[in-house]
Amino acid sequence: MTRTDSTSGTEGTDGTDSTSGTDSTSAAAGPAPVWLGAVGLSVVIPAHDDEHRIGSALEAFRAHLDARLGAGPGDWEIVVVDDASADATAALVEAAAADDPRIRLIRSEHHRGPGAALRAGVLASAGERVLLADSGLKTPPAELDRLEQALAPARAEAPRTDGPAADEPRTDGPAANGPTAEDPRAGASPANGPAPAPAPVAALGRSENRLVRALGIPGIPGFRTGSCTFALFDGDRARAAFGASRLDGPAIDAEVLRWVRRQGWRVTEVPVRRSAAPAPRPPRPRRAAGARRRALVELLRLNAGGLAVAAVFLALSAYVFHGLWADLDGRYLKDALQDQNQWEWFVGVTTDNITHLRNPLFTLAQGMPDGVNLMANATMLGLTVPLIPVTLLFGETVTFVLVLTLGMAASAWTWYWLIRRRFVHGRWAAAAGGAFAAFAPPMVSHANGHPNFVVLFMLPLIIDRALRLCEGRNVVRDGVLLGLFATYQIFLGEEPLLIAALGMLLFCLAYLLVDRPRALEAARPLGLGLVIAAGVCVPLLAVPLYWQFFGPQSYHSVLHGDNAGNSPRALVEYAARSLFGDAETAGRLSMNTTEQNAFYGWPLLAFGAAVCVWMWRRTVVRALAITGAAALLLSLGPWVPVPHTDVVLPGPWRLMGKAPLFESVIEGRVAMVCAPVLGVLLALALDRIVRMRRRELRTLGLLGVAAALIPVLPLPLAVREREPVPQFIASGAWRGYVQDGEALVPVPLPDPGQADALHWQVEADFGFRLAGGYFNGPWGPDRIGIYGATPRHLSNLLRDVRYGAEPPEITPQWREQARQDLEFWKAGAVVLPFQDRDTELRDLLTGLLGQEPKKVQDVWVWRVGRGQP
Repeated sequence: MTRTDSTSGTEGTDGTDSTSGTDSTSAAAGPAPVWLGAVGLSVVIPAHDDEHRIGSALEAFRAHLDARLGAGPGDWEIVVVDDASADATAALVEAAAADDPRIRLIRSEHHRGPGAALRAGVLASAGERVLLADSGLKTPPAELDRLEQALAPARAEAPRTDGPAADEPRTDGPAANGPTAEDPRAGASPANGPAPAPAPVAALGRSENRLVRALGIPGIPGFRTGSCTFALFDGDRARAAFGASRLDGPAIDAEVLRWVRRQGWRVTEVPVRRSAAPAPRPPRPRRAAGARRRALVELLRLNAGGLAVAAVFLALSAYVFHGLWADLDGRYLKDALQDQNQWEWFVGVTTDNITHLRNPLFTLAQGMPDGVNLMANATMLGLTVPLIPVTLLFGETVTFVLVLTLGMAASAWTWYWLIRRRFVHGRWAAAAGGAFAAFAPPMVSHANGHPNFVVLFMLPLIIDRALRLCEGRNVVRDGVLLGLFATYQIFLGEEPLLIAALGMLLFCLAYLLVDRPRALEAARPLGLGLVIAAGVCVPLLAVPLYWQFFGPQSYHSVLHGDNAGNSPRALVEYAARSLFGDAETAGRLSMNTTEQNAFYGWPLLAFGAAVCVWMWRRTVVRALAITGAAALLLSLGPWVPVPHTDVVLPGPWRLMGKAPLFESVIEGRVAMVCAPVLGVLLALALDRIVRMRRRELRTLGLLGVAAALIPVLPLPLAVREREPVPQFIASGAWRGYVQDGEALVPVPLPDPGQADALHWQVEADFGFRLAGGYFNGPWGPDRIGIYGATPRHLSNLLRDVRYGAEPPEITPQWREQARQDLEFWKAGAVVLPFQDRDTELRDLLTGLLGQEPKKVQDVWVWRVGRGQP
């Protein structure tokens, strides 16, 4: 008996036509698919102009299925979907169906694409399992046995359910009391440990769909493929997944796999043998190119939501930095102090070293004669090296602003990705959490000149990989990737990685408190993975870290004050660049404008506390609450002043402030751990609020979110006019006064308080070296880290007179000291630009050096190098 279904396909779950064949009117009028009753296996084969190979494919599958499953009417069926072929494909299938009723044909009146054909075939299938195959037999039917073995646990263990629909809300939300086996976030945290993985609902043969693999956002994390050209599904789950699909072209593979993952259903990948000589299609270059273009368009459509989120993040980042973009040559971040000069110098010196084939970890460009250990400074080689072409083409300032703008947006996107993958289903709830994690008040403060604390896009990837280790599914792979990720982060910023590691340790300890059994289960694979990660990091980082800690100009800690912790008031006040912020108040409560490391505001902290109380039954919320509270306490520093009193209490940082590595950390920065913690809590709350059934409760919840967030919305960073480079430098006139190997000595010498001379050097393409400077280097016999070069008598004297001190009486001792200092710096020329108190400085230097200066354009110059008296 021949069973031919001339339907155009099926109807999507939202009532719109989403199938192969005619338009929605024709589909509604067409006959419903003919069901043959329950069968063990349905093989779905899409076909289009395949008359040259469809017959051999049917014979091969029929022979194998008869031998493997039996020849009974309920053992198997083959569903061929003819996608409006112009040749005899449908006639050949009809002829085969006339001989064997287990072969069915579904015909489409219009060519819609392989995705629509697959959807129509799967929805018309009746099998307990559904095999997707192709008419060219790229994978032999015998490889079905491998997929059967992988899917066998699902048939025995998985409940017979279609699972939640794509748009069905979860009443408990993900990660409630730890993820469940049905949640895509199952095993995603120490709460789950390496619990047995849920049974797979699909087994994929490795695919050759390179376009989907290269351009699609992988539906199954860690998979090397994103295609279902030979895949075995649990039947009910397959019909649910394809019924929820919308794409008609080849990208349906990525759409279906991503939908499956979001339901928490496990998919496994199985290596399969390829046919030695699969039946080829006649060469049709135009059709192949069109298929690739269509796949690209569909992938963009599939990922449109993620692209929209990325566009929002990029727009927000551009808004924060738009003052710089408005005039790259003439603007300077007003609150950057000297950090913008320093970081642009890092960009330039890295470019200069690499293009001249010099050691990228060291330079003599400033800090003469000792130089600078670049590995021991925040040079961010992971970005400054790849962006060398940008620097060469557009300059150091463009690279600086580009890193800040794209880095902040990329950090928001990876936080969004982590939150959506691990905690919530709602895209925009996750986007809100990711935006807060990247644009929180501390991050905006550091955006004034600390790119290493703004470009944090690797941290969510590192956290996600650590959580995968807790699952214990592929410890070796995840450990290797964690090691590679950590290695790259070292070259972006070591202190942010150290603080993030501290935050993850706090989270693990918190989980140990709230769910000890699962935390202990996770400890073994996590520990093993960390050992593997260390084995990857050590050989890659051995030389750079040796140079950092034991090379020239290395140091052992950094002096940054007796107590760089946050005032308790700083936790509840607003930052200078927050909407409700007051610059004067924030300035009194912070080290400087780039170190406003808390300032979350009391409404946001109250909101976070309310969310914790509301969702306290969730294990992950309890762990996040403990983590955030511990981070805030540590950020208070070793001594905590009680506001409005003279009482000072010992703080918890005393327990670790002297530990190796942590001795160099500015403890107030530990409060930055709370940015992603609050971001996750915000996402969890929004995800729950928008699903509330009562409108009044939704409105009240959204008003609460608004009240917490509006005061801390970021303002654009303030800018000022940049100090011009002296014409003496810009014109190249300096070349007549400073020889190779000599240093130029600006007055006053560059230091952390005034480092415009670094910008001079950048503009001069590093043609001269500098005495003094702004960098981290050693001081004294103990090699304690300080900011700037080791001061000398002459540098201190020039600085003091520049900023108001009376010049001393010139004595032979002062002249000798000046001579020794200039000789130590290997000075070629002393350069005094026109500035405040330049008369006092000129008279002082004339007396010390015993010679009159030469006025050259807009500076006074004393030639003191080789050959001078």
